Amino acid sequence: MIARAVAAGIAHILVPGYDLASSRAAVALAETHAGLIDAAVGIHPHHAAAASVDTDTWPQLAALARHPGVVAIGEIGLDYFRNLSPPDVQRAAFARQLRLATEVRKPVLVHDRDAHRDISEALLGCANPSWHRPAGVLHAFSGDAPMATRLASAGFLVSFALPVAFRSAVGPRAAAAALPEGSFLVETDAPWLAPGGGEARNEPTTALRVAAELARLRGLSPEEVTRAVGEAYGRLVGG
Repeated sequence: MIARAVAAGIAHILVPGYDLASSRAAVALAETHAGLIDAAVGIHPHHAAAASVDTDTWPQLAALARHPGVVAIGEIGLDYFRNLSPPDVQRAAFARQLRLATEVRKPVLVHDRDAHRDISEALLGCANPSWHRPAGVLHAFSGDAPMATRLASAGFLVSFALPVAFRSAVGPRAAAAALPEGSFLVETDAPWLAPGGGEARNEPTTALRVAAELARLRGLSPEEVTRAVGEAYGRLVGG
């Protein structure tokens, strides 16, 4: 899969964690594929409840966050659609990891499902105008254009996955067209949101289809979009 990505022209892959085990796995991948794969570490809102009762989770996560191969804290955020962890526990874990990101001076990768208001308030509340690089990424963006432009103005990048190609994704499609240059990324959200849906395989090359759709929505060439995405990603990770 990694070889296919490189052959297709993928230059950088950011692998996030969703719990301690997957965060460690992301770091291991970054160590094995330095220059291609970057790691992020974090506790996803689905796993916030488990982390809240395991006293070892937070110090171990804080140690991982300081690893030189880790470029961001994530995937963190809020999910009020599934509510696999109680909302108050999700919010506490999210706030804790936002503080960790500030301490280690690394951007955040943010999951937001049916939690647009709380996510926006939390991110705008911790935005730092003096921060020399993007403060984080709204991953697999599902909000609308006003939300996207407001957070982009505060220093966040907005990342789009394959659903932006669906006409039913009215908000994300409007956001993709309205965002200022240099404020967006593309992604796969693998293993989810694969072409074909269901149990179909999702690979890094799916991001090329997302870039092509963004190009269409913005009236640009795919090459212009991929160049803009590459530059934005470089700023995110400090490259």
